Order: sequence, then structure tokens, then C-alpha cells
Amino acid sequence: MKKFALLCLILFLAVILAASVAFAADTPSTLDKILAAKKIVIGTAPGYLPFEMKDKKGNFIGYDIDLGNAVAKALKVDVEFKQFEFSGLIPALQTGEIDILIAGMTIRGDRALAVSFPNPYYSTGQVLMVPAKDTETKIWSDLDKKGNKIAVSQGTTGALLAKQIYKEATVLDFPTFPEASAALVQGEADGIVYDEPGIRMYEIMHKEGVRGIYDLISSENLGMAVRLNDFAFIQWLNSFLFHYLGSPQELESREKWFNSTEWMQEMAQ
Repeated sequence: MKKFALLCLILFLAVILAASVAFAADTPSTLDKILAAKKIVIGTAPGYLPFEMKDKKGNFIGYDIDLGNAVAKALKVDVEFKQFEFSGLIPALQTGEIDILIAGMTIRGDRALAVSFPNPYYSTGQVLMVPAKDTETKIWSDLDKKGNKIAVSQGTTGALLAKQIYKEATVLDFPTFPEASAALVQGEADGIVYDEPGIRMYEIMHKEGVRGIYDLISSENLGMAVRLNDFAFIQWLNSFLFHYLGSPQELESREKWFNSTEWMQEMAQ
């Protein structure tokens, strides 16, 4: 009887899987839409240095913007970047307002229930930043005390992580990383948990006000995201990444945004 029940369960799961694959196959890929329109619409969330920012003229700049432009060039289509708060990116992708999101998004299991990720394009991790005047904090747990406040950017992996690890300190949500950082500088918070590249860039820009603590609290991979189960688009993006990552074009972009600070003169304050 148990074997029969197990066999029935296996057959049931096989039917569900086959139906899901058939449904995905019958659903037109966003890739077809992009090629037909000769345009790709990319959602991003400026404020995550050095991945996506705006310059003084209002143009999108950063490593992720270079990546998005490279995707458009490879597809031989025009590109339009649309700005959202980070927490609004996945809904915008689900409703078709954008074709793809490129916003330094960490690949996570919960997000993969709503969108699909091709292979990662960057590896990073979460770290802590404190006011420069705080010379005593050595690791994140030093701040886990009642009365302390930890600022986070709403919807980010740093926000989720902080709410998991801080048991005594209060975690405060802010719409964006710049707003969370401003709260830290203004004395409204005792620390902020965020991605390591963003913390490094912010510290360079505000040396007198903040101090990064670069022992990784967690490690993670960043990825572009597309509509759930859009296998044709995922396959194309994986092929693109195999060619792009490590190419002269990508290495030049990486050198400019991660190993130089000259671009900061272009950035809107």
C-alpha cells in the first residue's frame, strides 16, 4: 500500500511538472517582446553605489548600468532605464512594466518564487557601518543591545539579515540606502547593515562621518531578474554572461566603478 501511494505521488508530481513546463513553453518569452519592439526596458534603483546612480544631468550611471547597456547592445535594441524604489522592482517586473531588473539584487530562494534569476554576475556580502566617532564597535554583535538602532534599506538583503540577527537592538526601515545612511550620520541610528561595495563607496565619500567594518556578516551573489520561468530569456542571458564577464568591456567597467573614485565627480549629490 505504501509503495502504491508513493508511486501515485511520483506520478502526480510528474504530471504537475509536465504541465508547468508546457505552460512555460506556450507563454511567449519576454525576449520575443524585446526583439519585436527593438527596445528593452530595465528597472533599477539608483542609490546603490557603485552599481546604479544618477549623474548631475540625471543620467543613469554605474556598473549595473554598463551591464544593462551591454545587454541591449548584444540584442541590438534600444534601452530605457526606469527608476523604482528597490522594494518596487519585483512588482514592476511581474506586471510587465519592465522587461528585466538590474539593481544589485541578491539571488535568494524567496525571491526565486516570484522571479527567475540567470547566473550571478557579481559576488559580495553584507557588512556593518557605524558612525566614525564609534571606535569601540568591532563586529555586528557589539551593537545588539537594547536602545541601539540599526538602519536598513527596505526590501534589501541587509534589511532581512538585520531583522534575523539583531535580537535586542531595534531595526529601522528606510526607503533607500542614502536615507538610511543619512540617519546614521545624523545620529538617528547606531549602525547600518548593507552590501559591502555600497558601504565602501559611502565611506570614501563621507570619511569624516562613518566607518565601515568589513568582516562579512554574510556572503551572496547578485543577479539580474526576469519574469518567472522565462527559460528562453534566462538561457540567452546566461550565454551573454559567459561572453561578457571577464571581457575587456566588463573589466574596464569594473576598473572604473570599483577601483577608481573619479566618477564621483559626475554623480548627483
